Amino acid sequence: MADTFGPLRGAGAGDGTAADRDADSARAEPIRVLVVDDHALFRRGLEIVLLAEEDIEVVGEAGDGAEAVDKAADLLPDIVLMDVRMPRRGGIEACTSIKEVAPSAKIIMLTISDEEADLYDAIKAGATGYLLKEISTDEVATAIRAVADGQSQISPSMASKLLTEFKSMIQRTDERRLVPAPRLTERELEVLKLVATGMNNRDIAKELFISENTVKNHVRNILEKLQLHSRMEAVVYAMREKILEIR
Repeated sequence: MADTFGPLRGAGAGDGTAADRDADSARAEPIRVLVVDDHALFRRGLEIVLLAEEDIEVVGEAGDGAEAVDKAADLLPDIVLMDVRMPRRGGIEACTSIKEVAPSAKIIMLTISDEEADLYDAIKAGATGYLLKEISTDEVATAIRAVADGQSQISPSMASKLLTEFKSMIQRTDERRLVPAPRLTERELEVLKLVATGMNNRDIAKELFISENTVKNHVRNILEKLQLHSRMEAVVYAMREKILEIR
């Protein structure tokens, strides 16, 4: 199992510090995870890895998107860890339905697909994370905790493709905006730019010499002003509306 994954860095990944462990132990209830993949051995491997984590509980598994929707409705998991391409119904197609039957569930796509189209479609369908199966087994739990805490997770190589596509999209189109973009403060713009680089709240706090709680408040205000639901959506919006310039 360990050989099927490689290292994950950036995009909100935790660093395994004592503070991280203290935060994990402070959870009132374990993070309830639904594992969805069409390969039974892979599902079993993930369950074995996550079984060692005291703050994470695998509450169910599914072999395709259709079964995932049914299981999500019954189990109401906190996190759905799901492959993109599966028989009967793929993971991206299942995202929208899962968000309908279990609105509080956050979806992480865990896949071998490094296709930009799959990444964009997953984000549009409501996924909060997109990780390649090259990540290490130790970092699967870290990603689950980060998403459960409200962060977005994306493999670095995919983040690079995403930013490149944003730049091309901005250069290709100059759509006239019917409604002016909400005005962000200078500090909010600073925070948003650092979010766009893949920094987590702790790193942003260190960079700007402010507290982590202050960073969380800024991120919340940014999302409220832009009427968005995740950090990833905020970056997409900022690029499209030219709030941020990519050079």
